[in-house]
Amino acid sequence: MIRVAIIGANGYTGFELMKLIENHPNMTLTAAVSRSLAGKKIAEIYPPLGFAYGDFPFTEADADKIAQVADVVFTALPHAASAQIGGELHDKGVKVIDLSADFRYNDIDLYEQTYGVTHPRKDLNAQAVYGLCEINRAQIRNASVIGNPGCYTTCSILPLHPLLRAGVVSDKGIIIDAASGITGAGRKADVAYNFCETDENFKAYGVTTHRHTTEIEEKLSFGSERISISFTPHLLPIKRGILATIYASLMPGVQAADIDAAYKVYAREPFAIALGEGNLPEIKWVAGSNVCAFGYKIDTKNGRIIIVSAIDNLIKGASGQAIQNCNLLFGRPEDEGLPRIGNYL
Repeated sequence: MIRVAIIGANGYTGFELMKLIENHPNMTLTAAVSRSLAGKKIAEIYPPLGFAYGDFPFTEADADKIAQVADVVFTALPHAASAQIGGELHDKGVKVIDLSADFRYNDIDLYEQTYGVTHPRKDLNAQAVYGLCEINRAQIRNASVIGNPGCYTTCSILPLHPLLRAGVVSDKGIIIDAASGITGAGRKADVAYNFCETDENFKAYGVTTHRHTTEIEEKLSFGSERISISFTPHLLPIKRGILATIYASLMPGVQAADIDAAYKVYAREPFAIALGEGNLPEIKWVAGSNVCAFGYKIDTKNGRIIIVSAIDNLIKGASGQAIQNCNLLFGRPEDEGLPRIGNYL
């Protein structure tokens, strides 16, 4: 049984992690850490979790105590804070899966410029593996620190990576318009995310400045020069899910058969589902699942491909992907304890 601790367990990703761990046949929760809620029962904050966890309490972040009861820790704290406590636990022999951006970047300078912080564990970052399982599976299996990808990045990288690798689309002029449910902003009191501000509304935010832009660019840059993309996120008046519409220029002579051939790398993947030409996913197809589904249309008039990609931002975009990484780290079946079929209704 894999013993799991969560640091920053009070947020939506923490809730999803606890739910997934309860449904996992080979994981058990041994610590749920929240500085603001220490001493309170999990059921007081999330009553449904009480059905499974009973009187299980939130606790303080004591690295020594956590290391005694955990084989792996999921860190879900603000940037830099995650790396600090995650580093302490790593030094004590605990594997770390970080849901912040602290271990996602190869380029430390790029990370520090993007997030406006100084990385507290540059030494550990050099060992970290980017936890996009469908692309970095072999490295993840042998890692001790995983940088769990962001939600917008997962939805964008999975459909673009094979096409750029195969050279069927240009790495110039890529545009990503993506819309997320409100849980993407986290569990916090902020006027911009309350009911009256979001219900029956749709808006862009972080235009030209969203932090996931540099993460996407770094992970899709295969040569010496980093690519540049235009990324615009939007806020949807729904709880969960992301729908991304991606525009890329086709290389000369490329047809649908070439796109389908590139996507064959995902033929046996349980959670990266290439739907083919003309079959465009919707959020309700994936909400509640660990699936990233994507389809496309060829725009012959403009020489472009238009890809539509959908995920559940809390599962494949965060907690489910973390469980997927954990399965790989401990030699479990990669899909163990993870839903392939979403709620739909």
